[in-house]
Amino acid sequence: MKYIKKFEAIRLRDVKTVGGKNASLGEMIRHLTAQGVRIPTGFAITADAYWHYLESNQLIEKMKQIMKQLHGTTNIAVLKKVGAAIRHLIIKGTMPDDLAHEIVAAYRELSDHYHIKDCPVAVRSSATAEDLPNASFAGQQDSFLNIANEHDLLDACKKSMASLFNDRAIIYRIDQGFDHFKVALSIGVQKMIRSAVSGVAFSLDTESGFKDVVMIEASYGLGESIVQGLVTPDEYVVHKPTLQEGYASIIRKVCGDKKTKIIYSTGKERTKTVAVSSKDQQAFALSDKEIIELAHFIITIENYYSKLKKQWSPMDVEWAKDSHDGKLYIVQARPETVYAGKKSVTFEQYVLHAKNKQVITTGLSIGNKIVSGVARVVKGAKDIAHVRKGDIIITEMTDPDWVPVMKRAAGIVTDRGGRTCHAAIVSRELGIPAIVGTKDGTSAIKNGQTITLDCSDSSAGTVYKGALDYETKEISLADHVSLPVDIMVNIADPDSAFHASFLPVAGVGLARMEFIITNFIKIHPMALLYDDHIKDKKVKKEIQALTAAYTHKPDFFVEQLAQGIGTIAAAFYPRPVVVRLSDFKTNEYRNLIGGYLFESEEENPMIGFRGASRYYHERYKQSFALECKALLRARNQMGLKNIKIMVPFVRTVHEAHAVIKEMKSHGLVRGKDNLELIMMCEVPSNVILIDQFSQYFDGFSIGSNDLTQLVLGVDRDSALLAPLFDERDAAVKIMMAMAIKGAHAHKRHIGICGQAPSDYPEIAHFLIKEGIDSLSLNVDSVLSFLMHNKKK
Repeated sequence: MKYIKKFEAIRLRDVKTVGGKNASLGEMIRHLTAQGVRIPTGFAITADAYWHYLESNQLIEKMKQIMKQLHGTTNIAVLKKVGAAIRHLIIKGTMPDDLAHEIVAAYRELSDHYHIKDCPVAVRSSATAEDLPNASFAGQQDSFLNIANEHDLLDACKKSMASLFNDRAIIYRIDQGFDHFKVALSIGVQKMIRSAVSGVAFSLDTESGFKDVVMIEASYGLGESIVQGLVTPDEYVVHKPTLQEGYASIIRKVCGDKKTKIIYSTGKERTKTVAVSSKDQQAFALSDKEIIELAHFIITIENYYSKLKKQWSPMDVEWAKDSHDGKLYIVQARPETVYAGKKSVTFEQYVLHAKNKQVITTGLSIGNKIVSGVARVVKGAKDIAHVRKGDIIITEMTDPDWVPVMKRAAGIVTDRGGRTCHAAIVSRELGIPAIVGTKDGTSAIKNGQTITLDCSDSSAGTVYKGALDYETKEISLADHVSLPVDIMVNIADPDSAFHASFLPVAGVGLARMEFIITNFIKIHPMALLYDDHIKDKKVKKEIQALTAAYTHKPDFFVEQLAQGIGTIAAAFYPRPVVVRLSDFKTNEYRNLIGGYLFESEEENPMIGFRGASRYYHERYKQSFALECKALLRARNQMGLKNIKIMVPFVRTVHEAHAVIKEMKSHGLVRGKDNLELIMMCEVPSNVILIDQFSQYFDGFSIGSNDLTQLVLGVDRDSALLAPLFDERDAAVKIMMAMAIKGAHAHKRHIGICGQAPSDYPEIAHFLIKEGIDSLSLNVDSVLSFLMHNKKK
């Protein structure tokens, strides 16, 4: 055939003939099917067919005349008029007989191949200048789904050609310097997967560019619901290195609301949007086994393209699960364009200085920036023209046709959508911050109101009232900094771990469980263990809402904690990550959902029922068993053997023995699979009896906050005594020096993870002089410390 190429006959080198999408599909079908990657086949209608269609209908000169109206202007009204006129010309044209004959013949052959009469197909555009690195926006041309007869296929082909002159495509070509009449359009016709579940996947973390994970989003029905931002999808993250070692390394699973789905329709419209049952909304769309299989597909695709291009080539992939055979299929793949080829040697730090902040709404943050501007509430196409340069767009969800105007915006806020919705993708490519999925942004934010978008705090984005004061710092870490000790980092939030992993640190000296429990789990572990005994209806309702996807409630605690720990450990793998067991005080435990039912009120919780004393006590040991299961899962099931376990607030040698015995009963055995146990050195008895504690632990980490509290007898929660609380006090420094000397006498590693060296550089230098092995600092303190030493 003159105008048709089967996917099996297409290579990447055919991009000028069939465009990026089709060339990629052909390359994968030929080379990756044998490696187990399932890809539905089809055929490409070449760029020559596009020119043949225009010429046979004598459209080119007419189109050029219409395009002259755009000369020297990008006025939105003129653009819409020009685009509509050209699309009308193309759609009203007549399909040449020879081209129609070839398309129909190829379609019949495809139907015969799958043994389906009038095989349903997806018709997608593949522009010959599309999907090039650094020159790609989401949703350039239109797709047509569930096309199931010859007449509709020919009609869809004409509409696909016409979509080369969508408003957004015209502006895109102007910006990229492409001649409108040197860009052609190829059409991909691919066997349609009857999508029970579908979504997108990236072979990297889309927010930070961290390359060691596969990020998957999943929702019911067709994938358009995710791209259009109609739903908040499930999110799954898989760690590549340990997956390839044979572990089931799912380090994150978040159940999205998935309230609607797009399905096939037999009416005039080929698809329709319907509601999803509450039961399905609360369930994960993919099983763990399916997540793992899909992750293997993505890695196989990335490895192939990286080898082909002789450099790391992260991929953006669309996939679907067929409702007929229950199998997973890859339907599209293209290079990821934001991080491909980037070598990050700088850190851009945004710091919000304002103290009196009024929160308007919150959502998922895209990017790590802070911006202020005028809110422009956009309810529809008629409002988009009012957006001025520097405004912040507030809308339910962005539309692909808005891209030209979005380029003027300083930021974007949406009611709906997840991390790979259209607003998120475009904002990343434009380099502007966005907060998606706020639910109430368009109602909570007033049109014309001055607001500040804060996306600097990992995954949580906040919209504040007014223009708040903030600072931007660009820090280069390109030059190696030689230091006398290992610098490590303190991490609490798993969502910030990937970005922090780019720091030139030796690992994580303190990963706090408390943040994961408070922000991701939110429920007291005993309330999950004794859910049937709880009579408080409000508490039961809150627990049910959070744990709906879990039949056995304690599994929620174990899986969420394991995934939070696992995310931090994966980010720094294979560098060591020291995870501290929970160190809540009773008043903090009471604040968890259901906590008041299981925690007493103490006069001074700071020196009360906390740390090691809880783990072997009858009132908490069942909950401690869940912590142990989570750690065991992260190490053994996810394969993250770089995790070390740290025990806080160990008052006596007897407690050390009791806790280690309790951990052993749950499978956490010192020395087994190279498991190391670390003890917080924060009670004076730890320093005095460090020779005895050394028999139970592989190392120590000074907790300067509690050590200062107990050496000086100052309640660090007391505002009245705050002036007396000072880690630089001579007595505290003597105790820290004694701890270092004692640990080294027994050949034990000792570091510090307390706040002191982060707040006071002089403490850091004092500890280095005393011979400490490592300093673990907060992220911002790591940057400051490295830059300070770099200057020297």
